[in-house]
Amino acid sequence: MKAIFKSLLALACLISFCSNAKAQQNASNTSKLTMGKVEPYEMQITYNKTTHLIFPSAIRYVDLGSDYLIAGKADDAENVLRIKAAVKDFIEETNFSVITEDGRFYNFNVFYNPYPSTLNYDLLTMQKASDRESGNDVLFEELGNNKPSLAGLLMETIYKNDKRIIKHIASKSYGIQYLLKGIYIQNGKFYFHTEMRNKSNVPFKIDFVNFKIVDKKVAKRTVVQEKPLTPLRMYKPLAEIEGNTADQNVFLLDQFTITDDKVLVIEIFEKNGGRQQVLEIQNSDLVHARQVNDMHLKIH
Repeated sequence: MKAIFKSLLALACLISFCSNAKAQQNASNTSKLTMGKVEPYEMQITYNKTTHLIFPSAIRYVDLGSDYLIAGKADDAENVLRIKAAVKDFIEETNFSVITEDGRFYNFNVFYNPYPSTLNYDLLTMQKASDRESGNDVLFEELGNNKPSLAGLLMETIYKNDKRIIKHIASKSYGIQYLLKGIYIQNGKFYFHTEMRNKSNVPFKIDFVNFKIVDKKVAKRTVVQEKPLTPLRMYKPLAEIEGNTADQNVFLLDQFTITDDKVLVIEIFEKNGGRQQVLEIQNSDLVHARQVNDMHLKIH
């Protein structure tokens, strides 16, 4: 009888030990998850009014936590999200999440209030310094292992430093001058720094920009072989260059090289106009791209 009692006591102790170990492990895992917690913003919405959120970058993804919410990007504004209650007086807290093109992840806890004190939010102002430093970066497939925030910072730095390290690639006609100011490379990506100078009195409204690889010499009656390249990012939207002004841009593309019988062509087209400009880049220009790490880039 004593032997049975001892066996039961040992089994109880073993079960207690395992339970305690399991609880400690769960507590440890919970603690680790807490360390990586993305703190949500809290906001109130209502049924009869629309709330707008202005993000620092274009919106790429939105996920709503429940059918209590309805949301969508504002027309002609890629970085503005409008959101409102789809159901009046909902009681349960809900949430939604947003991912922007700069790789930022935002999380919001939402409560219903028939009379919210605030209807419009500027996320650039709300963004905490700790969030910017830790960089809750979402990696996008087209950028590989490159963090979108780093790619954005590099484009911004190149743009603001405004150095002309290439001086032999430009086109000029009709009072318009188009220049390639620099080619930079970092972690398998090219950064093309361009500038347009409008020395005429007539504004140049940019329609689109083409990057393509073409043969240097193509015989007549021969089909031109072209390979289009699509920029992954550009620093600023294509806009209008007013008369007697200049503006720059930075384009991000995947790394590539070309053979000596081909050239990279950058074309910029005028909307409802004929002042198209063309730049030709040789392979030698590509392979001498400036290493970003060697530039000690700083935003002034």
